[in-house]
Amino acid sequence: MKSLFTIHAGEYLVGSEINRKLRHVNIWLPEKDTGIDLLITNKKNKKTVSLQVKFSRDYLVTHMKGNAFQRGLQACGWWKLNRQKIVKSQAEYWIFVLLGFDNRSKDFVIIKSDDLLKRLDKIHGNSSKFFDLYFWVTKRDKCYEARSLTPTEKLNIADGKFKNRACDFTKYLNNWAPIEVLDD
Repeated sequence: MKSLFTIHAGEYLVGSEINRKLRHVNIWLPEKDTGIDLLITNKKNKKTVSLQVKFSRDYLVTHMKGNAFQRGLQACGWWKLNRQKIVKSQAEYWIFVLLGFDNRSKDFVIIKSDDLLKRLDKIHGNSSKFFDLYFWVTKRDKCYEARSLTPTEKLNIADGKFKNRACDFTKYLNNWAPIEVLDD
């Protein structure tokens, strides 16, 4: 028997977090895949924010051997993104969900679709058809895109010594402000 309705883990975690943080919003799930995973409205359904949700398992436990990484990082996710899907995205915001297995953490990178593409172009160049994206969240509440970094730079992230504005996504980490505006 084919399931009539499914929601993936990332959508569930985002919806649960929004429900926990905001009491005066409605969360809508589309009936078919339109590139928008969740639609959030105010209670009167007059204002909306559309979300594309991406979830990754935690690679910190399985792929990040070494005490420095385990000490300094709380979750590491990996996504393969298609440039054209970002360009054509109807979602206002993309939310990347990092569920830290060992650290029992939940983090969300919440970024406008346009900003996401601009930032990835700056880091990886604008000729890429696909982006491999590694978001790393530190125990100091910092977030970096670590895909193209050297081993030394990656260790610097874990040690709290990394400085690279292009790769710094901290301002998007757990920043629910775009959705909080609906909570009236």
